[in-house]
Amino acid sequence: MLTLVQLLLFGLRLAAATTPATWRHCADLPPLDLLSFVLERDTSKPVPGVHIKQAGGLRGLHFSSPHTAMSFPASQLLVNCDLFPQEFSIVLTMKVSSSAAKRNEYIFTLMEPNNKEQGDSEERDNRGGRMGSKNRKERGRLILGLRLSRKRLHFLFRGHGGATENWGFGDANLADNQWHTLVLAISGHRVSLTVDCRIPLEIVPARHFPSSINFQGSRFHIGSRGKWKGLYSGLMRQLVLVPCADATHHICPSSKPQLAALSVPLILLDLPVTEREGDGHLSTHNHKSSKKGRRVEVGPKRSCSEKQQDELWFNPQRRGLYLCDGTAWIAVLQDHKRLDYLVEHQVLATSSETHDIEVFQVPGVGLMAAMAHRSTASGSAVYMWNQTGFQLYQNISTYGALACRHFIMGKKTYLVVSNCGGVPERHSNTELPMDFSVIYKWSKKRKQFVPLQTLHTHCARDWEAFKINRHTYLAVANHRQGDNNHTINSVIYKWNRSTKSFEVHQLLPTSGAYDWEFFMVGPYHFLVVANAFDGVTTSVDSVIYVWVNGSFQVFQTIKTFCATDWEMFHIGSRVFLVVANGHRLHLNGPSQYAINSTIYELDMIGQMFVRFQDIVTYSAVDWEFFSLGEESFLVVANSFNGESYSLNSIIYRWQGYEGFVPVHWLPTIGCSDWEFFTINEEAYLIYSSAKVPLSKVFKLKTY
Repeated sequence: MLTLVQLLLFGLRLAAATTPATWRHCADLPPLDLLSFVLERDTSKPVPGVHIKQAGGLRGLHFSSPHTAMSFPASQLLVNCDLFPQEFSIVLTMKVSSSAAKRNEYIFTLMEPNNKEQGDSEERDNRGGRMGSKNRKERGRLILGLRLSRKRLHFLFRGHGGATENWGFGDANLADNQWHTLVLAISGHRVSLTVDCRIPLEIVPARHFPSSINFQGSRFHIGSRGKWKGLYSGLMRQLVLVPCADATHHICPSSKPQLAALSVPLILLDLPVTEREGDGHLSTHNHKSSKKGRRVEVGPKRSCSEKQQDELWFNPQRRGLYLCDGTAWIAVLQDHKRLDYLVEHQVLATSSETHDIEVFQVPGVGLMAAMAHRSTASGSAVYMWNQTGFQLYQNISTYGALACRHFIMGKKTYLVVSNCGGVPERHSNTELPMDFSVIYKWSKKRKQFVPLQTLHTHCARDWEAFKINRHTYLAVANHRQGDNNHTINSVIYKWNRSTKSFEVHQLLPTSGAYDWEFFMVGPYHFLVVANAFDGVTTSVDSVIYVWVNGSFQVFQTIKTFCATDWEMFHIGSRVFLVVANGHRLHLNGPSQYAINSTIYELDMIGQMFVRFQDIVTYSAVDWEFFSLGEESFLVVANSFNGESYSLNSIIYRWQGYEGFVPVHWLPTIGCSDWEFFTINEEAYLIYSSAKVPLSKVFKLKTY
């Protein structure tokens, strides 16, 4: 089993579990704004060799010489670490004329100093001295850098054995005299270049980016490699190094993808800027009486339209500075949100106990919440969010509903709901249970969900929708057939475009299946099932599958105890899976409800998930991962402790080396599901109860 996987995942390599602590310090660094670092080190002096030029209504930096003012020791930026991160992103906004890139030009480089300068380069910088032109020689060998040629963008680095590696992108089309924003994301198994939020250009390198690049004594050079040859001739507006993370999702989508901003130096915004007369060198000192400075509006949020384009607005509540791009406010400087406390926003009286909630957006309609209600008489319901909270929007006939899941195909929205054992009134004279699931399609004409297809299922506890190679699949977790048969097949369905229906694609053996979770790691597709009961014991294996040649094959088995939920999440470049263990039961022995649920981390060297952290839970039935600003959280649905259904569900916060630690306790009753959602720039959590007819919405207060 693992031999096949090792061949499949040969390109996956991370050193999260085995890297030395000195390298790990780099993982804790925030995004590093290289341009701001050199421009704002000494705001009382002009910056030699650097000019501000305006093009297309925007300011950018132009380099007239490879002056040491735009060079600095790497140790000043990458602090408390010796090795360059193995995974990182570079965010760049640049403008290249069609005639400029006729030769090799360097956007930035990290250079090894020559032997003569090795011992005193940092000392000179600490004294504030400037190296003269006699010392402006090539700084030893190149460690890594970004180079622009006429038709390609090249990422260069010192590879294994000391040879220079060159990863090139030939379809970037950058030399067109237009502004472009690029995100270059480097990981051990994947290299991608995203230009203006378009479809990423990807390459799979023959060799991975090395994990042992030592940059001690090296220097960053902005716009050059420390000498005249190769000086960058275009304009540069943004250059950010993001250690140990793919910054693409922070940049895209954007209303103006060519100018998407992660961090732009203040000097390049519409703030007071002067040029020293005679030499045109950039000066960053302030002139309070300058008439060139644009007034910054302070107070409640203002409209942003073409009339307000390039205006600045300071939000004192969020301590953020925003720039209007003509359509929306773009964060220039913003204090990250931090969770302070939660307040009860809404107590939603439901028609019945609820086993599952699905919160989703219907394009052009609004935010909705579908709830799988236990009662056959009242059926299930779809709620719509208004200014005060969720309000009932549509009733759906269901029979002991257990799960609901929405998905999108093309521009159409769908909802699948499972039934388990309910008996409709028209069959009241029989004992035939209505054990099926129904797929609904959103009707724009009727403005509600209408039935599309019925599928025969067996007390389905969960549905999972996903796409592989542009095909849509549905995975159903069949829990049991009848009252006692839990060892049955769960099914993978595939959408048939010709018949416009889902058809059986693959059968997978499961034991009291409770949940499916689909996720991707690089180019690989995974599906993990939560197996809960085999008819004898809850100590059964849950299984992780990997997609191979058109079907799922076993990747790894993990011992679980009445597993009810899997949740996959990323923190930086690290990949985690957390399982909710319900209880221990064997034959007719007593059940144990206070047991460990476990977080696993993907060890890409060993190519398997390994135990990372155990957390005591009480008949846990759900985990929900969410992020606020730079902080990550997990909330668990504790449902029963052996005596009572009234107990606390707990929010845990990521604390780095400490893992997840409890920070908030929320009173719940028979909690069955948690969902996180945001609307109108506010964050919320909603939970459902399988024991009482209510759901509660909590508003997350931040500071």
